Amino acid sequence: MSRTARTAFDTPSTQHSGETDALVAGNARLTAMAGVLLLVLLALEGLTIVRIRPLLPWHVLLGFALIPPVVLKLASTGHRAVRYYAGDPRYRAAGPPRPLLRLIAPIVVATSVGVLATGVELWFQGNTRVWVHAHQLLFVTWFFAMTVHVLGYSIRAPRLTLQELAPSTRLPGGLARQSLVIASLVLGVALALALATQASPFVLSLR
Repeated sequence: MSRTARTAFDTPSTQHSGETDALVAGNARLTAMAGVLLLVLLALEGLTIVRIRPLLPWHVLLGFALIPPVVLKLASTGHRAVRYYAGDPRYRAAGPPRPLLRLIAPIVVATSVGVLATGVELWFQGNTRVWVHAHQLLFVTWFFAMTVHVLGYSIRAPRLTLQELAPSTRLPGGLARQSLVIASLVLGVALALALATQASPFVLSLR
């Protein structure tokens, strides 16, 4: 990545090491770990799109498995945003994301919620044209916004995750943060397995 691209994407704390407060750094690490987990799950979800019709049950179940990790990441980033705009000096010192990432953040949040919500609606209500089109439109918008988001944090998120897991760079509260990420994954898998035994009108309508 070029120097110009890094400047456009990296946060002030990445460039100036502003995240020295343990709570702020811990929040950043939690967000990073949740993001890395989501990236893996989304990659698996993307594989099902290649042959969506035969892999539709897996596509939907992976979508349900994504819900708890997405909620965790939204909660973590939301916490930072609230504290920053409320004037917390620790979060103000760490600074906001760069303008481009700040600009697309609401789009990423809205489309993420929208894609999951329309997917849940389709699972329970069946193949309705309105919801299918809404799901597809939201997905396309989400994909472009998420691509920018992932590129923006492609170095920062893995770095913070490795720092969180390495014994030499651990911070207080590390076990709690890691437990939250693992719990979100376990809860997502449990949700998917619970729904795997249920017949979906949407899946049945495409057979």
